[in-house]
Amino acid sequence: MTKKIPVYIQMHNEMRQAILSKEWKKDEKIPSERTLAETFNVSRMTARQAVSSLVEEGLLERRRGAGTFVAADKVQEKSSGIPSFTETIESYGKTPSSKLVSFYTKQASESEAAKLHIGRTESVLVMERIRYADNVPICYEVATLPGFVIEELSKEDVTRHLYRSLSEKGYKIARAEQTISATWASEKTADLLDVKRESPILRVRQVSYTQDGRPIEYVRAQYVGSRYEFVIDAVN
Repeated sequence: MTKKIPVYIQMHNEMRQAILSKEWKKDEKIPSERTLAETFNVSRMTARQAVSSLVEEGLLERRRGAGTFVAADKVQEKSSGIPSFTETIESYGKTPSSKLVSFYTKQASESEAAKLHIGRTESVLVMERIRYADNVPICYEVATLPGFVIEELSKEDVTRHLYRSLSEKGYKIARAEQTISATWASEKTADLLDVKRESPILRVRQVSYTQDGRPIEYVRAQYVGSRYEFVIDAVN
Protein backbone atom coordinates (compact mmCIF):
# COMPACT_ATOMS: atom_id res chain seq x y z
CA MET A 1 0.00 0.00 0.00
CA THR A 2 1.44 3.37 -0.99
CA LYS A 3 1.49 5.92 1.81
CA LYS A 4 0.18 9.37 0.96
CA ILE A 5 2.89 12.04 1.23
CA PRO A 6 2.01 14.58 3.96
CA VAL A 7 0.86 17.94 2.61
CA TYR A 8 3.67 19.88 4.30
CA ILE A 9 6.25 17.56 2.67
CA GLN A 10 4.70 18.20 -0.74
CA MET A 11 4.85 21.94 -0.05
CA HIS A 12 8.42 21.57 1.26
CA ASN A 13 9.48 19.81 -1.96
CA GLU A 14 7.97 22.50 -4.20
CA MET A 15 9.59 25.30 -2.21
CA ARG A 16 12.91 23.44 -2.18
CA GLN A 17 12.77 23.15 -5.96
CA ALA A 18 12.10 26.89 -6.23
CA ILE A 19 15.30 27.50 -4.26
CA LEU A 20 17.45 24.98 -6.13
CA SER A 21 16.23 26.23 -9.52
CA LYS A 22 17.02 29.79 -8.38
CA GLU A 23 13.42 30.87 -8.86
CA TRP A 24 13.90 32.06 -5.28
CA LYS A 25 17.33 33.67 -5.25
CA LYS A 26 19.96 33.70 -2.52
CA ASP A 27 19.32 36.28 0.21
CA GLU A 28 15.80 36.95 -1.14
CA LYS A 29 12.95 37.33 1.34
CA ILE A 30 10.25 34.70 0.80
CA PRO A 31 6.50 35.39 1.13
CA SER A 32 4.94 35.42 4.59
CA GLU A 33 3.44 32.21 6.02
CA ARG A 34 -0.03 33.65 5.44
CA THR A 35 0.74 34.33 1.77
CA LEU A 36 2.33 30.89 1.35
CA ALA A 37 -0.72 29.24 2.93
CA GLU A 38 -2.99 31.04 0.47
CA THR A 39 -0.74 30.26 -2.51
CA PHE A 40 -0.54 26.54 -1.71
CA ASN A 41 -4.13 26.38 -0.41
CA VAL A 42 -3.08 24.97 2.97
CA SER A 43 -3.40 26.00 6.61
CA ARG A 44 -0.89 28.40 8.17
CA MET A 45 0.27 25.56 10.44
CA THR A 46 1.09 23.45 7.39
CA ALA A 47 2.93 26.38 5.80
CA ARG A 48 4.87 26.88 9.03
CA GLN A 49 5.87 23.19 9.06
CA ALA A 50 7.13 23.38 5.49
CA VAL A 51 9.15 26.55 6.17
CA SER A 52 10.58 25.11 9.40
CA SER A 53 11.74 21.96 7.61
CA LEU A 54 13.62 24.08 5.05
CA VAL A 55 15.15 26.15 7.85
CA GLU A 56 16.36 22.90 9.46
CA GLU A 57 17.97 21.90 6.13
CA GLY A 58 19.75 25.25 5.96
CA LEU A 59 18.02 26.35 2.75
CA LEU A 60 16.07 29.10 4.51
CA GLU A 61 17.01 31.28 7.46
CA ARG A 62 14.89 33.35 9.82
CA ARG A 63 16.08 36.86 10.66
CA ARG A 64 14.70 38.50 13.75
CA GLY A 65 12.33 41.34 12.92
CA ALA A 66 12.86 40.92 9.18
CA GLY A 67 11.25 37.65 8.10
CA THR A 68 12.47 34.48 6.40
CA PHE A 69 15.05 34.54 3.60
CA VAL A 70 16.67 32.13 1.19
CA ALA A 71 19.95 31.29 2.91
CA ALA A 72 22.90 33.16 1.46
CA ASP A 73 26.12 31.35 0.58
CA LYS A 74 28.48 31.24 3.55
CA VAL A 75 32.25 31.02 3.82
CA GLN A 76 33.19 27.44 4.72
CA GLU A 77 36.23 26.44 6.76
CA LYS A 78 37.07 22.85 7.63
CA SER A 79 38.30 21.91 11.08
CA SER A 80 41.34 19.65 11.43
CA GLY A 81 40.59 16.01 12.24
CA ILE A 82 37.31 14.21 12.89
CA PRO A 83 35.40 15.93 15.70
CA SER A 84 34.44 13.88 18.76
CA PHE A 85 32.09 15.39 21.30
CA THR A 86 33.15 12.90 23.99
CA GLU A 87 36.87 13.52 23.53
CA THR A 88 36.40 17.30 23.41
CA ILE A 89 34.42 17.36 26.65
CA GLU A 90 36.85 15.01 28.39
CA SER A 91 39.80 17.18 27.32
CA TYR A 92 38.33 19.98 29.46
CA GLY A 93 38.10 17.72 32.49
CA LYS A 94 34.32 17.39 32.26
CA THR A 95 32.16 14.30 32.14
CA PRO A 96 30.29 13.71 28.86
CA SER A 97 26.91 11.96 28.79
CA SER A 98 23.91 11.54 26.50
CA LYS A 99 20.15 11.20 26.78
CA LEU A 100 18.32 9.30 24.05
CA VAL A 101 15.23 11.22 22.90
CA SER A 102 14.09 8.86 20.13
CA PHE A 103 15.36 5.87 18.13
CA TYR A 104 13.43 4.64 15.09
CA THR A 105 13.55 3.57 11.45
CA LYS A 106 11.73 5.18 8.53
CA GLN A 107 11.94 5.78 4.80
CA ALA A 108 14.72 8.17 3.87
CA SER A 109 13.73 11.77 3.17
CA GLU A 110 15.00 13.46 0.02
CA SER A 111 17.81 15.24 1.88
CA GLU A 112 18.82 12.13 3.87
CA ALA A 113 18.95 10.02 0.71
CA ALA A 114 21.11 12.64 -1.02
CA LYS A 115 23.54 12.97 1.89
CA LEU A 116 23.91 9.19 2.39
CA HIS A 117 23.93 8.34 -1.34
CA ILE A 118 21.00 5.93 -1.04
CA GLY A 119 17.65 5.55 -2.78
CA ARG A 120 14.53 7.36 -1.59
CA THR A 121 12.81 4.02 -0.99
CA GLU A 122 15.54 2.76 1.34
CA SER A 123 15.14 2.77 5.11
CA VAL A 124 17.29 4.74 7.52
CA LEU A 125 17.91 4.65 11.25
CA VAL A 126 17.27 7.93 13.07
CA MET A 127 18.62 8.68 16.53
CA GLU A 128 17.84 11.88 18.44
CA ARG A 129 19.79 12.64 21.60
CA ILE A 130 20.91 15.42 23.92
CA ARG A 131 24.63 15.64 24.73
CA TYR A 132 25.79 16.90 28.13
CA ALA A 133 28.95 18.11 29.87
CA ASP A 134 28.80 17.66 33.64
CA ASN A 135 25.01 17.24 33.27
CA VAL A 136 24.65 20.61 31.51
CA PRO A 137 22.94 20.27 28.10
CA ILE A 138 25.28 21.32 25.31
CA CYS A 139 23.88 19.90 22.11
CA TYR A 140 20.73 18.45 20.56
CA GLU A 141 21.49 16.23 17.59
CA VAL A 142 19.65 14.11 15.05
CA ALA A 143 21.80 11.39 13.48
CA THR A 144 20.68 9.42 10.42
CA LEU A 145 22.41 6.21 9.33
CA PRO A 146 21.82 3.81 6.40
CA GLY A 147 19.35 1.04 7.16
CA PHE A 148 21.93 -1.75 7.03
CA VAL A 149 23.28 -0.51 10.38
CA ILE A 150 20.11 -1.86 11.99
CA GLU A 151 21.04 -5.39 10.94
CA GLU A 152 24.70 -5.25 11.94
CA LEU A 153 24.62 -3.27 15.20
CA SER A 154 22.49 -3.37 18.34
CA LYS A 155 20.71 -0.36 19.79
CA GLU A 156 23.35 -0.18 22.53
CA ASP A 157 26.16 -0.26 19.94
CA VAL A 158 24.60 2.68 18.09
CA THR A 159 23.62 4.85 21.04
CA ARG A 160 26.70 4.40 23.24
CA HIS A 161 29.71 3.58 21.08
CA LEU A 162 28.71 4.30 17.48
CA TYR A 163 32.12 5.02 15.88
CA ARG A 164 33.85 2.23 17.79
CA SER A 165 31.08 -0.23 16.89
CA LEU A 166 31.21 0.80 13.22
CA SER A 167 34.99 0.36 13.21
CA GLU A 168 34.66 -3.15 14.66
CA LYS A 169 32.35 -4.02 11.76
CA GLY A 170 34.86 -2.73 9.23
CA TYR A 171 33.37 0.75 8.75
CA LYS A 172 36.09 2.97 10.16
CA ILE A 173 35.36 6.71 9.94
CA ALA A 174 38.06 8.33 7.83
CA ARG A 175 36.82 11.87 7.36
CA ALA A 176 33.89 14.19 7.98
CA GLU A 177 32.53 17.30 6.29
CA GLN A 178 30.91 19.98 8.42
CA THR A 179 28.82 23.02 7.65
CA ILE A 180 28.45 25.46 10.56
CA SER A 181 25.96 28.32 10.70
CA ALA A 182 24.20 30.49 13.28
CA THR A 183 20.52 30.47 14.16
CA TRP A 184 18.09 30.98 17.04
CA ALA A 185 16.68 28.33 19.37
CA SER A 186 13.19 27.18 18.43
CA GLU A 187 10.68 26.40 21.17
CA LYS A 188 11.50 22.68 20.97
CA THR A 189 15.26 23.20 20.98
CA ALA A 190 15.03 25.70 23.83
CA ASP A 191 13.11 23.20 25.96
CA LEU A 192 15.54 20.36 25.22
CA LEU A 193 18.65 22.43 25.90
CA ASP A 194 17.23 24.41 28.83
CA VAL A 195 17.74 27.85 27.30
CA LYS A 196 15.43 30.73 26.47
CA ARG A 197 13.64 30.66 23.12
CA GLU A 198 15.63 32.50 20.40
CA SER A 199 18.90 32.07 22.29
CA PRO A 200 21.95 31.95 19.95
CA ILE A 201 22.53 28.48 18.52
CA LEU A 202 25.37 27.05 16.44
CA ARG A 203 23.86 24.72 13.85
CA VAL A 204 26.15 22.00 12.49
CA ARG A 205 25.44 19.61 9.62
CA GLN A 206 27.97 16.81 9.27
CA VAL A 207 28.43 13.86 6.92
CA SER A 208 30.93 11.21 8.03
CA TYR A 209 32.64 8.93 5.51
CA THR A 210 34.34 5.54 5.74
CA GLN A 211 37.82 4.85 4.32
CA ASP A 212 36.36 3.82 0.97
CA GLY A 213 34.47 7.13 0.68
CA ARG A 214 31.06 5.79 1.66
CA PRO A 215 28.85 8.20 3.66
CA ILE A 216 27.86 6.40 6.84
CA GLU A 217 26.29 9.10 9.02
CA TYR A 218 24.38 12.36 8.49
CA VAL A 219 24.09 14.51 11.62
CA ARG A 220 22.16 17.72 12.23
CA ALA A 221 23.23 19.21 15.54
CA GLN A 222 22.38 22.38 17.46
CA TYR A 223 24.86 23.66 20.06
CA VAL A 224 24.13 26.27 22.73
CA GLY A 225 26.14 29.28 21.58
CA SER A 226 27.03 30.39 25.10
CA ARG A 227 28.27 26.90 26.05
CA TYR A 228 30.25 25.67 23.10
CA GLU A 229 32.57 27.05 20.42
CA PHE A 230 34.43 25.65 17.43
CA VAL A 231 38.12 26.27 16.84
CA ILE A 232 39.32 25.98 13.25
CA ASP A 233 42.83 24.62 12.74
CA ALA A 234 43.68 26.11 9.36
CA VAL A 235 46.87 25.03 7.61
CA ASN A 236 48.16 26.70 4.46
